[in-house]
Amino acid sequence: MPHLALYTFGVLKSPLADPAPLTRELHDTGEAVYRKISRHPGYLAHAEAAGGGQGPHFDLDWGAWGEFAVPAWYGKGCTAETTALAATLSLWTDPHSAFDAIYTGLHREALNRRHDWFERTGRPAYAFWWVPDGVIPVWQDGVSRLEHLHDHGSAPHAFTFHHAFAPDGTPARLRPGV
Repeated sequence: MPHLALYTFGVLKSPLADPAPLTRELHDTGEAVYRKISRHPGYLAHAEAAGGGQGPHFDLDWGAWGEFAVPAWYGKGCTAETTALAATLSLWTDPHSAFDAIYTGLHREALNRRHDWFERTGRPAYAFWWVPDGVIPVWQDGVSRLEHLHDHGSAPHAFTFHHAFAPDGTPARLRPGV
C-alpha cells in the first residue's frame, strides 16, 4: 500500500542561530510539536539527522533521506550563523491522519503563530505526493514536488489538502469543506 510523503518548507524571519526570544520560542515549540506528531495515528516516520546531529541542515547526515536540499528560491544563508529556514520531510499512512495531526492540538497552535516566525513568500509551504510502500523519499524529492506545485498547481505529482489526489491519481476529497 502506498504511503503519503509530506515536505514542508518555510523561510524564517531570522536565522536559527538568532538568540532572540522569538527564535528560541519557535525552536521549543517545534520540538514539542514533533514529539506530539510522532505519536499520532497514521504517522510513519520523518527525516532525522544521524545521531541527532546538531548544526546547519546542509552539513548533517540524513541517511536514507538523502542530502539536504532547499527550493531554488531560498535566498538566505547555509551556514550555522545564517540558515533561516524550517523544513520537514515525513511519511504518513493517509491524508486524513496527516490532516488531523496538522490541524489539531499543538501543531494547530503553532500554525496560528506562523506569521510571527515565517516570512510570507507567496509560495506553497508544503507538498504531498504518494510513494510506494518501502520507499523513503529524499529531500530533493520534496524540493522538486514543492517547486512543481508552485509552477503547475495541484496534480497527482504534487498536491495540497484542498486539492488532493488518491494513489491512483484520481481527485480525492478529504472532508466536506476541505
